[in-house]
Amino acid sequence: MLSAPAPGQPPAKGKAPKTSTKAVPRLPNGKPDLTGVWDHPRVGDFSKSFQGCVANSPGCSATAESTEFPWTPAGKAAFDAEKFDYGVHCLPWGYVRSWGTPYPLELIQKDHRLAVLFEQNKWFHIVPTDGRKLVVDVPTWMGTSVGHWEGDTLVVETEGTNGKTWIDTAEHPHSDALRIVERFDRTDYDHIRHQVTITDPKYLTKSMTNTQILVLTAPGTELYEYSCEENNKEIMDGHIKDEFTGHK
Repeated sequence: MLSAPAPGQPPAKGKAPKTSTKAVPRLPNGKPDLTGVWDHPRVGDFSKSFQGCVANSPGCSATAESTEFPWTPAGKAAFDAEKFDYGVHCLPWGYVRSWGTPYPLELIQKDHRLAVLFEQNKWFHIVPTDGRKLVVDVPTWMGTSVGHWEGDTLVVETEGTNGKTWIDTAEHPHSDALRIVERFDRTDYDHIRHQVTITDPKYLTKSMTNTQILVLTAPGTELYEYSCEENNKEIMDGHIKDEFTGHK
């Protein structure tokens, strides 16, 4: 079985997170501004905890509340089925899995909108925060999201995925009934606590939560251009190994 490659530097471990005395920046509406280029842990398995940042910033972590996937019979059958990593063909990884890519991401926030820019494959995802209700017009790879504020916490709800992606690079599948709830807290100038809770009544018997700590990158950091080449011979012939799964 082939799997998408995961190039990039190994995460730093054992370093203390930096701290800042700067105040949390705020939007014109008074809410915390999440804007910035953020380093994050590579959550290659949603049911596991991790330490370290993908770009070697100190302080990233991920904490899983469940250590195993609580499959329904349909979910277990989907997990046990033979799979091929659709990412090899440059298809979108899906929203939850995209947060676990081996590269940083950028958040751009305005009063009524949040944009998530992933360096991996140059994906982006838009989250309206203008009070609209979550309405899914058509299933998509990344799903449809809306956000609202609960105090200083931004809550993002996502539904309407097409069921063709995975939760993570460890090949845990989800159905088209997947629902994602994220809670973003800018705990200080340099850190965001990003809590992700997934429910899927077709594939999971109960919800699962993984909470990540994101770290603001150094001033001047920019995302790099990324090009995913479909039918890359080095991948198709098994010359490149995924650093997370060990698969070729």
